[in-house]
Amino acid sequence: MDNIVKQAMAKWPNVPHCYGWLGLDARGFWRMRDEHTQATGGLGERITHPALLEFINRNYTHDALGNWYFQNGPQRVYVNLQATPYIAYLQQTDFLLHTGAALGDIDKVYLTDVGQLIFQSSNIIAMLDDRDLATCMTNLKIDGDTLNEENFMALDPSSLLTFQHQDKVFSVTVIKQDSIAKRLGFISTPYHPT
Repeated sequence: MDNIVKQAMAKWPNVPHCYGWLGLDARGFWRMRDEHTQATGGLGERITHPALLEFINRNYTHDALGNWYFQNGPQRVYVNLQATPYIAYLQQTDFLLHTGAALGDIDKVYLTDVGQLIFQSSNIIAMLDDRDLATCMTNLKIDGDTLNEENFMALDPSSLLTFQHQDKVFSVTVIKQDSIAKRLGFISTPYHPT
């Protein structure tokens, strides 16, 4: 976290938190969500200013409940997550997060029932950008065979699903898309406590 942010937090400790105005989409783009966007459930306007993006990325964190937020000076700006708290991109043979940081050592791999690949590295939960999914599908195996649409549709609990990354092979857990947040311990849409 930036020192200037820490100083502002100490100087103004009781600034109200902000909810609904910032989003992270499934491709790793930060989105500004005005009142109309919030009312209609839209994603919002993509933030493209380089200095602002760097500031958000450096000051992005979470609380003990699993809410993710951007610490904007003394104010927490809670983030609506379209997918997961981080989005991962394939960079040659490794994964890079939407914040610019490396994913780190993978601890667990998940595959959703709609074909989304999710990595866990310590407290980082990152869905793979769908544009990189086709490249990574060759690393997914079901009972030793490369996963494809046909055997994915026939997937059952007794199937052995694995993902190979570099020289490691990970057992893959299949989870339902609508249970990702609860199962992996984050809140997709933080809300203002009443």
